[in-house]
This record gives sequence, C-alpha cells and structure tokens, in this order.
Amino acid sequence: MRSCDSGGVKHSEFWQVVEETFGAGYGRSLAQDLVLTRVGGRTAEQALADGFAPREVWDAVCDEMELPDTVRWRHRMDPKEKRRGAPRA
Repeated sequence: MRSCDSGGVKHSEFWQVVEETFGAGYGRSLAQDLVLTRVGGRTAEQALADGFAPREVWDAVCDEMELPDTVRWRHRMDPKEKRRGAPRA
C-alpha cells in the first residue's frame, strides 16, 4: 500500500477536476475503466483505493489521456477562470 500523502490534491478536488474535465458520467466511467500505466496498471479508482495520492493519480490520467497543461493544472485555477471557460478534454 502507498502513502496517503495527497501531494496537494484532495480526493474531493480529484473528483471535481475529473468531472469538470470529462463530464460527470464519462469522468466516473473513465476512472473505473481506464488503466493507468503510471500507477501500476490500475484504474484511477483502484489506485486511490490502494493509497496512491490523488495528485499522482490525476497526473497519471493526464498522461494517459495526453491532456495539455491547461487541463492538468485546472484544479489550481482561479474559480473565475474556470467559469470563463477553461478548456475541456
């Protein structure tokens, strides 16, 4: 089992950014189904359950989906910027 250090991203922030990026339905499906190489061939849900830090899992999702930095860092974006239409995946 991995350390539960969040690396600056809380579990709630992880799920929020997944939904903001991919939409609620597709985001949850992606977290259940997409196998992430960076976290040992686990899905995002499995990696979180196994103790991987949410930040590490989010980075793995971004790498696997080849998302640009504007999306990778959206969890740290000013809420006003998000409302103005930050890019979606």
